[in-house]
Amino acid sequence: MADHKTDVVIIGAGPSGLLLAHLLDLSGVRSIIVERQSEEHVRGRIRAGVIEAESVQTLIDAGVGERLQREGLAHDGFDIVFGDRHHRIDLKGLTGKQVTIYGQTEITHDLIEASNTAGRTIVWEADNATLHDMASDSPSVTFEKEGESHRVSARLIAGCDGYHGVCRHTIPSDMLKSYERVYPFGWLGIMAEVKPASDELIYASHERGFALCSMRTPTRSRYYVQVSTEDHIDNWPDEKFWEEFSIRIGPEASKTLTTGPSFEKSIAPLRSFVAEPMSYGSLLLAGDAAHIVPPTGAKGLNLALADVQILHRAIERFFKSNDTEGIEHYSEVCLRRVWKAERFSWWMTMLLHVFPDHSPFERKLQIAEFDYLASSEVASRSLAENYVGLPVIA
Repeated sequence: MADHKTDVVIIGAGPSGLLLAHLLDLSGVRSIIVERQSEEHVRGRIRAGVIEAESVQTLIDAGVGERLQREGLAHDGFDIVFGDRHHRIDLKGLTGKQVTIYGQTEITHDLIEASNTAGRTIVWEADNATLHDMASDSPSVTFEKEGESHRVSARLIAGCDGYHGVCRHTIPSDMLKSYERVYPFGWLGIMAEVKPASDELIYASHERGFALCSMRTPTRSRYYVQVSTEDHIDNWPDEKFWEEFSIRIGPEASKTLTTGPSFEKSIAPLRSFVAEPMSYGSLLLAGDAAHIVPPTGAKGLNLALADVQILHRAIERFFKSNDTEGIEHYSEVCLRRVWKAERFSWWMTMLLHVFPDHSPFERKLQIAEFDYLASSEVASRSLAENYVGLPVIA
């Protein structure tokens, strides 16, 4: 078995793992990333696209935000549509902040390029990664690469390997508490090389179901419609999608809708999930390894980047000053913010979607909630504050 040694082993080369390695490198802390998938696979994953102001600033401060600043689309607000009624959430006017449209795929690309330039170690296509001795001060990770066994010893292990990764399951079951809400629908999403129907995002609540008008670039649109969890993309040829999407976003937005062939189409289930604690011994979880939010509130990637900010500061203090306070309180600090984001994402999901078990009474309550939102600056400001992102406190 080949033996290696570093300060921190990072499991997972998604945005959270890549950013953590980058920040640690800037702080003089060594790390090795171990990733199950190939580099090509990781680069190609299509995920979130709404980036909070603080997430943007984090990437800029880390020196990996140049392309984001050049190509990202700054948005001052978004529309909520209920039937034929519109209400614009003026993010800039209500909070002084913006969000930026820039795909997670592009952030991943930027971070991989920065990692390659710096010569950091990423082990791609590492099979059978296994964590050892997490309750001790000398944990290690073993894996196989091209038929050879490897062991990496470190002081800390960062679990950035997503919901289906191995890290969370390393925490003893009698110490780990999971909270979950599975929603009875999913989002059918498409990507098409067509001009977006609107300069800003449109969240639409229609009696036939939810729809979202989004984009990735001025010429590339990302659109979604709510579907049953039992549905399949084969049931949605492009023509059927465009017809349904046009109905749900309403007559005003559909006037400017440009249709065309999709080049990506998938159905994503919606769930809320939180694992507590986010740490165990020398293991610290970040991002989807510890929590999942429905995409309605645009919080998934931003929560992961916030975790990384908090984790980086804690690890930096640990190695520079032998100060363990940040490590000891990491889970507590992160979870306070995580649950606020879970609440907001749940609220947005409940407001905008059609639930199969809801009666006309629940639909009337949704409309009343929209009426209150549209008539109350306080309510709109609360939504805006959560949407642009709550402060990252560490």
